[in-house]
This record gives sequence, C-alpha cells and structure tokens, in this order.
Amino acid sequence: MIEQRTQSDKKTILKLKGSLLLRLIMGFSIVYYTLLFSGSPLLTILGGLRLFPLYGNSSEAGMGGMSYLESGGPETAAGEVSVELAALTGVPEPAEFSKPRMLLSASYRVRSGDTISDLAEYFGLNQDTLHSINEIKHARLIQIGQILKIPNQDGIIHRVKRGETLASIAGTYRIDPQGIRTVNELFSNEVEAGTPLFIPGARLDWADLQEINGDLFSWPLRGYITSPYGYRASPFTGVRQFHSGIDIGAAMGTPIRAAMSGRVSSVGYDDSYGNFVVVSHHSGYRTFYGHLSVVRVKPGTYVGTGERIGDVGTSGRSTGPHLHFTVYKNGITVNPRALIK
Repeated sequence: MIEQRTQSDKKTILKLKGSLLLRLIMGFSIVYYTLLFSGSPLLTILGGLRLFPLYGNSSEAGMGGMSYLESGGPETAAGEVSVELAALTGVPEPAEFSKPRMLLSASYRVRSGDTISDLAEYFGLNQDTLHSINEIKHARLIQIGQILKIPNQDGIIHRVKRGETLASIAGTYRIDPQGIRTVNELFSNEVEAGTPLFIPGARLDWADLQEINGDLFSWPLRGYITSPYGYRASPFTGVRQFHSGIDIGAAMGTPIRAAMSGRVSSVGYDDSYGNFVVVSHHSGYRTFYGHLSVVRVKPGTYVGTGERIGDVGTSGRSTGPHLHFTVYKNGITVNPRALIK
C-alpha cells in the first residue's frame, strides 16, 4: 500500500516538473520573440553569448544564415537586386532612363481651370519645359481651347545665335553635345543662326521663370489702379496717347516701396512726373516711381524688396494723389500688371 502511494507521488511530482519546465520554455520563447521583433539591444547581447543565433545560423548572418553585408555589392549571384541591401544603399537608376532620346510631343487642348503648374505636375514635366516649348510669355494669359505641345522629356528651346557652335551651346548648358544631336536629330556639328534647338534637361533662368509666372515684382503700395498700361485718352487734353505704366491711387503720404531689390540709379524732378525715383534691378529691369511727395532714398543706395523709397503725392502734372509706376526691360516698357504677384 505504501509502495503504491510512493509511486503515485513520484508520478505526480514528475508531471508537475514537466508542466513547470514546459511553462518556463514557453515563457522564455515569448520573451525572446518579443525582443526579436522590437529590435531590443538585449537581443544582441543574447546573440553575443551564443544562447540563440540571431536571424539565422550565426550572430553575423542575415536571413537564412547568409552574410548581411557582402563585398560583392547589392546584386546576388543570379544578378537580382537584394531587397535588404537596396533599402540600405539605394540602387542606381538604369542608364536607359536618362539616355537622350528623339524629341516627340503630343497635343493638349486647354480646359477651364487649367494652369501651367497643374499641367506640368500632371504630365510629369517642369513648368520651364511647357513655358519654353510653347513660347508662353505670360502663364496667366493661357486661353481655354489653346493647343499646347506636351513633349516626352524635360528641356527648353534655345535659338542659336550668330557665332555659336554646338560645342559652345553644350558648354553653356553643361550637357554632352551628343545629347543635343540625338534629341534634335542632327547629323553634323554645324548649326545655323536662328535654328531652334531643344536642350534636354535644361532649365529657364530664375528671373525669366518669375517673369512668365507673373511673380517677379511685388506691389509698390496698397491702392487701386486708376489708369492701366497702354493707350488711353489723356486726362488733360483728351487726345489718345500711350500710357507707359500704371497709375495706382492712394492717400497722400502712403508709403511707396521698392517692387524688387536693386540699386537706386536716379532721383530727381520731372515736369510731368514730378518727384521720381528709378531703381535698377537684375536681368535688365528698371522700375520708375513718379509723382512722389517725398523721396526717401539717395542715388547709389541699395534697397531691398518692400523697402520704403518715398511717399504718395501729386507732384508734376497730376489729377490727384497717386503713384505712376513703370517697368522697363532692356530699355523698353512692359506691362507691370503681367509681372506683379
């Protein structure tokens, strides 16, 4: 009887020990895999002690026991890119993607609500490209129904000037001459003056792009346009004449500010425009501010965009307090309204 109890007790103890051991193994496994997926530093320590191999057959191995970083580069023996290495080092773009190719273009009819910036994003092109290939001078003036060329690559049109060669043009845009030949289907290095060439990958000058988008100048003051740019009847004689700028009405003494940074090239008085200021800017631009009551700058002074250069007045021939604002591009007046953001 006693022996039967002893054997029964032994079986019970063995069962308890087995159950306890199983629980310990399960608990340790849960902790281990929790550390595995959380990236805990403790897992590295355990791997270093050789208690468990990390991610494979050794602590230095990748998935499946393969070395995680090999000297052979990101390609496997089969020539396929390793996903793990691609994520770490990146993969160079295939040369075929950026190889110069013949210029082709499709047509697109402008719809209501279209803008150049939206179209450029939709077709995966730079705004410069659409502006240049379609000879757009003012992006805000594109018309519904207008047909636009949509090229198959980025770039701008360069019209060959007298004395230029294919090599010199390529040097200006820092591009291989062969790329220009391929895109434009040229069979020699000879190019005639006046020939339009598509320069792949080239961008417009910053000032030219700002001019086209109408974002080159800021408003010189807060007010309202009393007379636009272009032909009008003279307020004094009634005779039709050309108005070289825009008139912006405002109260006497309203601050007048530089529409773009530049250097004050002239300050003076004119019988027609009264007290005036002229500011010279980059890219051949000058701005003229007339009828001022007070001039607050001197010739040679550098002024930043928005810096106060004078006050609204009615000096010279004027029907009331306002600013006469003119923009010159290489000595020729242009419509300021198309350039002000």
